[in-house]
Amino acid sequence: MTYDLIIFDYDGVVADSEVLNSTVMAEQLTAIGLPTTLDQVLAAYTGKRWRDNRPVVEAALGRACPEDFHTNWFATCRARAPSHLKPVPGLIDFIATRAEARCIASSSGPDWIGVGLELFGLKDHFDGAVFTGLNVERGKPHPDIFLHAARSMNVDPARALVIEDSEAGVTAGVAAGMTVVGLTAGAHVREGHAERLAARGAHHLADSYAAVSALMDH
Repeated sequence: MTYDLIIFDYDGVVADSEVLNSTVMAEQLTAIGLPTTLDQVLAAYTGKRWRDNRPVVEAALGRACPEDFHTNWFATCRARAPSHLKPVPGLIDFIATRAEARCIASSSGPDWIGVGLELFGLKDHFDGAVFTGLNVERGKPHPDIFLHAARSMNVDPARALVIEDSEAGVTAGVAAGMTVVGLTAGAHVREGHAERLAARGAHHLADSYAAVSALMDH
């Protein structure tokens, strides 16, 4: 099948950022009295907005989270980005060889997405086509962000291909009526990750962008 639109998640799909994001979050959670490892963050919080993760953190912490938690997270991630943030392997070549319209639909905020797009030289490739958790009331695993992206791009959801790396994102894409590829090319992927994405309904699994291209051209 051909597609009219490729919808990219951002963290773990465009930017190989999940280890960076989650390391900083684990450090900060531990610092406020909730000892947390990198793998625990990867398992519990990835793919979702901070506003949706915050109640979970506060329930585990037993008190309110510091108001500056997220701003401190962003500042730390941004400071480390020049030395730690890279595109997901194969992404640049994939974008260069695909003619389909494209956009980003991510739980992350526009400032964080902008950091990576600027570093990778991709800002012009997604000009006016970045949609974030700020654009919708409900975040992933609800389908709202993907449906909003399709409407904004004037594309039938059934003609859109979603590339996702998280369980929440796969669930959202499937609920939106889109074809979903579970991508496992990021440095954060652990044993069993592909199986978990499949269990959430991913229509295809790909361990590289070359594999994504191959299934699109099949």
